[in-house]
Amino acid sequence: MNDEKRPLIVDAHLDLSMNAIEWNRDLRWTVTQVRERERGLQDKPDRGKGTVTLPSMREGNVGLCVATLIARYVKQGSKLPGWHSPEQAWAQTQGQLSWYRAMEEVGQMTQIKDLKSLNTHLALWENPPVNAPIGYVLSLEGADSICTIGHLERAYEQGLRAIGPAHYGPGTYAQGTDATGGIGAKGKELLKEIERLGIILDATHLCDDSFWEAMGVYNGPVWASHNNCRSLVPHNRQFSDEQIKELISRGAVIGAALDAWMMVPNWVRGKSTPVEMNVSLETMVDHIDHICQLAGNSEHAAIGTDLDGAFGTEQGPKDLDTIADLQKLPEILKSRGYTAQDVLNITSANWIRFLRKTWS
Repeated sequence: MNDEKRPLIVDAHLDLSMNAIEWNRDLRWTVTQVRERERGLQDKPDRGKGTVTLPSMREGNVGLCVATLIARYVKQGSKLPGWHSPEQAWAQTQGQLSWYRAMEEVGQMTQIKDLKSLNTHLALWENPPVNAPIGYVLSLEGADSICTIGHLERAYEQGLRAIGPAHYGPGTYAQGTDATGGIGAKGKELLKEIERLGIILDATHLCDDSFWEAMGVYNGPVWASHNNCRSLVPHNRQFSDEQIKELISRGAVIGAALDAWMMVPNWVRGKSTPVEMNVSLETMVDHIDHICQLAGNSEHAAIGTDLDGAFGTEQGPKDLDTIADLQKLPEILKSRGYTAQDVLNITSANWIRFLRKTWS
């Protein structure tokens, strides 16, 4: 396959450390090897159905990603899974961080946290050597593990460069998916510190109330790493056209996600299948195209798959076996009338331009 058909792909949302630490997956293995190791396990719905490992990313030329730390703190009485204190959640993120560091030590990954490291990495991936390190920008999904505002600066010093204040349900600093309410005093204090440090605000998962309140007080860089369109899938997890337009007006980039229930309406978890619901990479492009139509250009839509974010092939596109299949996207986009530059924007250039602008 020639270089024109294998563009660099930037995926703005992968829970790599969660898979390594909580799912106990050695991501240096191939997807086939991980699936074989998990054969017969039933502790999680996606056992034996994972799609992401470092070799599969290299196969798909996914040389740069936004990789997460994630640990929810839940108050007593909550039915959501999570840690019972912010300090436990902080410790969990530190364990996840240590896995990224271990991957760096053996040459499997490299942290991207400024303009110099970004440009050096992109130059390497213009013609990557065998087993080239995967670059990762460190992000925190849900800010509950930030025990005090001072912890945010500590996280920044460790390389944290993006943060989503909320995940699912009510949070300490904002309200997330399936919740309601604003960000309150603590949320405003967090946003002020995010802005001071130059960390990217990830609007993903903010409920409508928290989204609009955050937009009213925050003036720094903002993106949505993995978010689809409410006009196509009516649920509060997706963004309304008004929210998408607000993000576009701020120069944001929005990554299309591949969790099937976010891609098509009426998906029933544990019952629906990608084949019967006709969920495919074409469906992903429907969401990308909707964002491009709202923007009037291809400069705000991109990729943020959320692959193996607690789901596998049982709840992903029917034509995606591993993350390497993202290389099917360029031809789908071209078939919809997108130009070569449009394809480049969507597969990598929009995220790269955003990072360069933020870090310059």
